[in-house]
Amino acid sequence: MTHMHVAGSIHADATTPAPVWLTRPDDVNVLTPKLWSQTTHRAADGVVAVGGVRLTDLAEQVGTPAYVLDEDDFRTRARAWRDAFTGWTVYYAGKSFLCTAVAAWVAEEGLSLDVCSLGELTVALRAGFDPARIGMHGNNKSEAELRLALERGVGRIIVDSADEITRLERLCAELDTTARVMVRVTTGVEAHTHEYIATAHEDQKFGFSISSGQALVALFRCHNSSRLELLGVHSHIGSQIFDTNGFEVAARRTLKLFAQFKEATGLQLAELDLGGGFGIAYTKEDDPATPEDLASGLREIVEHECRGFGLDLPKVSIEPGRAIVGPSGLALYRVGTVKAVDVGAGLSRRYVSVDGGMSDNIRPALYAAEYSATLASRASTAEPVVSRVVGLHCEGGDILVRDEFLPADTRVGDLLAVPASGAYSRSMASNYNHTPRPPVVSVRDGQVRTLVRRETLDDLLALDAGIAENEV
Repeated sequence: MTHMHVAGSIHADATTPAPVWLTRPDDVNVLTPKLWSQTTHRAADGVVAVGGVRLTDLAEQVGTPAYVLDEDDFRTRARAWRDAFTGWTVYYAGKSFLCTAVAAWVAEEGLSLDVCSLGELTVALRAGFDPARIGMHGNNKSEAELRLALERGVGRIIVDSADEITRLERLCAELDTTARVMVRVTTGVEAHTHEYIATAHEDQKFGFSISSGQALVALFRCHNSSRLELLGVHSHIGSQIFDTNGFEVAARRTLKLFAQFKEATGLQLAELDLGGGFGIAYTKEDDPATPEDLASGLREIVEHECRGFGLDLPKVSIEPGRAIVGPSGLALYRVGTVKAVDVGAGLSRRYVSVDGGMSDNIRPALYAAEYSATLASRASTAEPVVSRVVGLHCEGGDILVRDEFLPADTRVGDLLAVPASGAYSRSMASNYNHTPRPPVVSVRDGQVRTLVRRETLDDLLALDAGIAENEV
């Protein structure tokens, strides 16, 4: 089952087509707890509040659209992953969302940090993150990235190609140092997810193939290099995964690789990274596992496969990102237009347009990802109506929430909150249509703190080399 896509056929209620999984709520004001951060609630007057801050007040203070992070929720989830996987190393996947404040939270809660670009590494270092607790990813790392990682003592570099190994050896010789490396492998496991975020099947850009023998050759090469310290194997099977079935097959194939390496060299590899990709609830149909359940299942898998191959238990690590920051964040928008559109056969669809769109959340357009939404500025006694929340961009595919029940009296000026927006929304944001990116603010104990300020038109124009010559 693909959890992030509309399941089944399209049917209609009285007036509007809707997916079969979208059920009419008894009370459109009720917030489904698994979709929201732990401090989110609807106050007595109907206004949604997070971290002790009413979203109407927040909108007045910082404007809309805005990304809102619940700091207590983030920290609680980080600790839950850390504690559930005691004895393993938990790397927060910075690509989901990273700024200096978040890097500090990650460090303070005892997690390590995974980065995959020069920018992410620079942010982590500027935040004072211990380089020894940083892992460096990327399928095409530049010399600048590798040089900075080596110079600052990054704890591990996940090598992804023969070219990268050559590049890394040369830089190590130039700097007279060694690099601690893991070999990224593709296990042939295709996670049940969108093609663009399934990362362990054979026909894609990441890693060395186990089945073709490339992975074993890469391990031998790193092991025999005087400039590389081989730590072990890294595997990642995809994203938005809800169970451990795919991890079981991946662990079996990676640990078989461990056994083959041991048979050839007499040495056992020390570390195994199972990657991340743990799913969260974007809609009511999603049912993600808890960190505790995942930890129990993954420990059993690794222990079973090690027994089967006669291996000692390696040092194991995982890389949750979305599972920590995703539910901690929401996106806040203001409604600008509402209109009904005739879709044929006597049916109509209600379009609710907001002041953001695909520039601040590309995932629905890119992956057909599903999201939920709620009226955040007030309660309503009006009937629930299937609605489509869309953005302001000049694209027909500029859809934020494909289908959701919103009150029939949703109107211009209302605030809408989209939960589970903490991961990948700001990270993948763009300036499409010359739209400045929203700010990221955190809320805690009734206080609002700006983590990343709102972009302005002056920010965008500052990059335009012709502006100085053609002042408007």
